[in-house]
Amino acid sequence: MSEELMWTEKYRPKHLSDIVNQEENVARLKQFVQEKNMPHLLFAGSPGTGKTTAALALVRDLYGEDFNRYFLELNASDESGINVIRTKVKDFARTATMGEVPFKVILLDEADNMTSDAQQALRRIMEIYTDSTRFILSCNYLSKIIEPIQSRTALFRFYPLKKEDVVNRLKLIAEKEGVNYDEHGLENIYDMAVGDLRKCINILQAASTYGKVTEETVRKVVGIAQPKEVRDALKLALAGRFVEAREKVRGLMINVGLSGEDIVKQIHREVLSGELGIKEELRALIVDYVGETEYRIVEGADDEIQLSALLAKIAVFGNKYVGGEG
Repeated sequence: MSEELMWTEKYRPKHLSDIVNQEENVARLKQFVQEKNMPHLLFAGSPGTGKTTAALALVRDLYGEDFNRYFLELNASDESGINVIRTKVKDFARTATMGEVPFKVILLDEADNMTSDAQQALRRIMEIYTDSTRFILSCNYLSKIIEPIQSRTALFRFYPLKKEDVVNRLKLIAEKEGVNYDEHGLENIYDMAVGDLRKCINILQAASTYGKVTEETVRKVVGIAQPKEVRDALKLALAGRFVEAREKVRGLMINVGLSGEDIVKQIHREVLSGELGIKEELRALIVDYVGETEYRIVEGADDEIQLSALLAKIAVFGNKYVGGEG
């Protein structure tokens, strides 16, 4: 039942005309529907910007409600091997289609996760079965798609959605679901997800369980501390009070349950916000070291040790640029 669906699926646009933003891409895709013909397509852009939704809407508009007979969707991050290309894709591509549209469509989501060998095999299949099949490749990183495939596809770039479009969409969903919210809560969701509409809707659904969607409930769902807590830790470090700053950060990890990566991202946000009132040179030095720390944590280094090292570095910078120079 639709009531039991995740809201991201329940409110996924079914037709090209329903898609939020991406007007230029939608106009080009509608032209393909009108002509009942299209080249191979390559959709590139960050997560949650509508790539998969656009592909599904395109095939629905091309074939109607029984589009599944003419459409194969594969997630290349799960099925990235060359054998999948030679079996599933090849078997589907080689059969002819009957009807108004003279080809079938294969969507390879997250195609940038395919191995180079698999992409080479795919390139060959795209050439052989071009009369009966069109491919839509979706990727987050265009640079990971080999040049021979890029040259055989029409590129569509998907950009992060505008804040007002995302907030309006969240309002629409909240009103349809009977969710209480305040404007700042919805804007905070956008700030947390940075243009990723799918993530925004997931946060909205999770925050709705608290009774009302506010800045506070959004922060609880996302698992981040209040900005003031991180800001206070940074101020202590900049004042040279390293041990106190470290204890405050440890408290965030233990009491709030934040990961080292979460805290590093919040430190990055606070340093760039300008609320600390530090000089540009010091801000640049801290951001540079925050980037190194985040990389080490992502690569598997110990969260607490890396955060301690970051705070120690900030304390040294603080003594030099704040304490030493006033």
